[in-house]
Amino acid sequence: MAIQREIWQDHIAGNLFKNNEFLLASTDASQFVLQGKVVHIPQAGAVATVEKNRTSLPATIVQRTDGDVTYSLDEFTTDPILIPNAESFELSYNKRESVLAEYESSLRQTIADNLLVTWSPTGATGTIIRTTGTSTASHLSGTTGNRKKLTVNDLKHAQLQLNRQNVPMEGRYALLSADMFQQLTDDMTATQYRDFSAAYDVKDGILGRLFGFSIMLRGGVVTYDNDILPVVNAYGAAADVADNDGVLCWQTSAIERAIGDITFFERIGDPTYYGDVYSVGVRMGGRQRRSDAKGIVAIVQDAA
Repeated sequence: MAIQREIWQDHIAGNLFKNNEFLLASTDASQFVLQGKVVHIPQAGAVATVEKNRTSLPATIVQRTDGDVTYSLDEFTTDPILIPNAESFELSYNKRESVLAEYESSLRQTIADNLLVTWSPTGATGTIIRTTGTSTASHLSGTTGNRKKLTVNDLKHAQLQLNRQNVPMEGRYALLSADMFQQLTDDMTATQYRDFSAAYDVKDGILGRLFGFSIMLRGGVVTYDNDILPVVNAYGAAADVADNDGVLCWQTSAIERAIGDITFFERIGDPTYYGDVYSVGVRMGGRQRRSDAKGIVAIVQDAA
């Protein structure tokens, strides 16, 4: 008997951001997804020019030219899943969770890793600052040598960059890897740590607040090469010995996410597996909302 796909698809959708709550700290463009695959956003043209105490008449007539933002969503698919008697799991959330937990975890991790690379400033087209702390051995797998630690002042410097860009104070976030978070908290004074911890909110994944940033933690964030103008490494790229860990700081209106189709595929009574085989496909993507990457800062390790 065929499964009720809506039940399984809704289950996946409801768990897509689990343990990756930072993805929700972005602008949701899912309403602009066409046919589940492409984001199409109408963009208003330049605002009208305002002149004080106009002396020259008639004023020049201008016509606003509107444009569009269009980008395709990436498709993320799981390996096929063997589920005997899948319909028996449909009525119980816990049973579905036990069946899909491992696959959903891999799906969430891959989607999050890709979006972080998409959101990260790179090279000459974004704001990148370097760590300034004392020397420590590189903690990234596949790298060698020493790096400068992340410090409280480095995060303060990131705040300064966003302030200079006139980015709103509300909705600012900083995502740190486990090692960079340890370095940051080690550098705090007792008073700073007390004030930092007062903003702890486990439900939203916020570990504290410092210099206007809601601090969030993830096992790994993004890595950069060691060029003069660092470039973010692509998803799945092999580590170079000189690569560096990165902290991503942003304001919610600077980055965007969009979810398209979530599809649950099935093959009933597969004779080679003696059961029913299923797989999951999710279309999701995102972008930096400004061509100059304003509102996003990366703090990248510096070689010590």
